[in-house]
Amino acid sequence: MSPNSSNGASRRRKDTAPQFTASAQLAGNLQEIVVDLVELHLQGKQAHWNVVGHNFRDLHLQLDEIVDEAREAADTIAERMRALASCPDGRSDTVAATTTLPQFPPDEQSVSAVVDLMTARLRAVVDTVRRVHDQVDGEDPSTADLLHGIIDSLEKHAWMVSAENRSV
Repeated sequence: MSPNSSNGASRRRKDTAPQFTASAQLAGNLQEIVVDLVELHLQGKQAHWNVVGHNFRDLHLQLDEIVDEAREAADTIAERMRALASCPDGRSDTVAATTTLPQFPPDEQSVSAVVDLMTARLRAVVDTVRRVHDQVDGEDPSTADLLHGIIDSLEKHAWMVSAENRSV
C-alpha cells in the first residue's frame, strides 16, 4: 500500500485544479499600486529630463534607476493581476485620474527641488503599498511577498535620494 493512499485509493485529481482568482478588493488594491508605480515612472522621467544644477549628473543617473525600478515593479504587479484573472489598467487617463502622487511641476527643477519632489513621491508610493498590504496579505500571501520587495526597494531609493539634501 502506498504511503500516499488510503485503502489503495488514488489521490490523483480527476480534473484540473481551480484557478485562484483575485476578488474585486484584491484587484482594486493592486490597481492602486500599478497606477502609482506608472506615475512614479513618468514623474521620474520628467525629473530626469529637467533637473539642473550642482551634482546634476549623479541625480540624473539615479533617477534612471528609480524609473527602471518603478517600471519593473508596475509590470510585476500588472502581470500578477493577469495571473489572478484581473485586468490592470495603465492607460494614461486612468493613471492621471487615480494616482495618489501629486503633480510634478513643469520646466527645469533644481537638484535640491528634485530631491525633495522625488523623495515625496517615493514615499507616497510606499504609503499606498503599505496601506493595502494587509488586505492583500489576507487574501493572497504570495502577492504580498511581491509587495515586500517593492517596499524595500522604494524605501531604499527614498533614503538615498533624500540624503542628497541632508547635512550634519
